[in-house]
Amino acid sequence: MEFSWVYTGEKPIKLRSALKQRGVTSSLIKAAIFHGGQMTINHEVKWAVDLVEPGDCFTIELPPEVPNDHVPTCSKPFDIVYEDRDFLVINKAAGVATVPAHNVAEQDSLVNRVKYYYQKQGYENQVTHVATRLDKDTSGLVIFPKHRFAHAVLDNQLKRHLVKKEYVALVSGQVATGHGYIDAPIQRDPESFVQRQVGPDGKAAVTEYWLKYAGVNASIVKIRLHTGRTHQIRVHFSYLGHPLLGDAMYGGPDVMARQALHCQWLSFYSPFLNRQIELKAPIPSDMTAVIEKVTQ
Repeated sequence: MEFSWVYTGEKPIKLRSALKQRGVTSSLIKAAIFHGGQMTINHEVKWAVDLVEPGDCFTIELPPEVPNDHVPTCSKPFDIVYEDRDFLVINKAAGVATVPAHNVAEQDSLVNRVKYYYQKQGYENQVTHVATRLDKDTSGLVIFPKHRFAHAVLDNQLKRHLVKKEYVALVSGQVATGHGYIDAPIQRDPESFVQRQVGPDGKAAVTEYWLKYAGVNASIVKIRLHTGRTHQIRVHFSYLGHPLLGDAMYGGPDVMARQALHCQWLSFYSPFLNRQIELKAPIPSDMTAVIEKVTQ
């Protein structure tokens, strides 16, 4: 897979530096040098220390990625919200895991389904990279970078909190505050391998929310995360005394077959297209049915 740019700087710089300015990591440069790729300046093969002059076209060609044969494929469908050469964004249904579970014989996750899809489409790269994840019973938008360069780009944006995600949740009780922050560290529950809890030994966790509807028995909130801890939304609203509807793990009322949580919007930047990508996923029918009941 080849990526090309025109150098717009005013002074000559090393090819390595020009590539890094475009988000190419050291590991990607090593892959090009040692694993069958190459780098060029004006279509001539060059080394990382060679100089790029103003106006030069410089390129990195990355070798095809080898898929993991131990990850089986699954032919079940999924809902594609957006796709280009570099990114695939899926509206994940509730009940489907993002990644395979190690202790389950029949592997059915988005990773398994995407691997089958890549094979069916005949894509050059057959490795399924995952940049963002959702709990199995949370629905909504998940990003799959389609090659390791795109994955590196997304990882960098995630570390800098530049990937924005917005959720909608149905929580129990009447939320009193129209807009608030939940700033409470999250740690593992010592009595459970899976559960988390708010505690002084936890990692920093901040959840921002806006109240969209407040009923006597349930409220609707829009949420943005400022950190990305496991079960963060579920733990924080349980901590507030408003566990999510259907979230039995954290004390939510049994009015749905899963926690009422959906990632409805996300935004990230594609340096390959030089534009911001913003996407939406409609609230699924199981949640809209409950919304109709609580807002009557």
